[in-house]
Amino acid sequence: MEPFSPPRLYDRIYAIVRQIPPGKVASYGQIARLVGGCSAQMIGFAMAALPEGSDVPWQRVINKQGKISPHGYGMGSVIQRQLLEEEGVIFDLEGRIDWDRFGWLEIE
Repeated sequence: MEPFSPPRLYDRIYAIVRQIPPGKVASYGQIARLVGGCSAQMIGFAMAALPEGSDVPWQRVINKQGKISPHGYGMGSVIQRQLLEEEGVIFDLEGRIDWDRFGWLEIE
């Protein structure tokens, strides 16, 4: 039996996410538009499917409100914020980032 490999769509998603530089973030919807043929929800599924130790910087994908979406029973969200803060991303008191400062590309 062959080992599981992600669908080609996931490979395209991961290729885009790998382009986000440290200290920058993109939204699930933005990645979906760049990849084409998928939804923001599918981007979330692709990020959740990453194996531990992956080289895909999953932490750099957040929701369009500039917040981290809850996942991993809360621990995933804590880890994601910590990783982003280590890259220099700053969150306001409501847990949002400034898209003008930390956004990777223009957000529609």
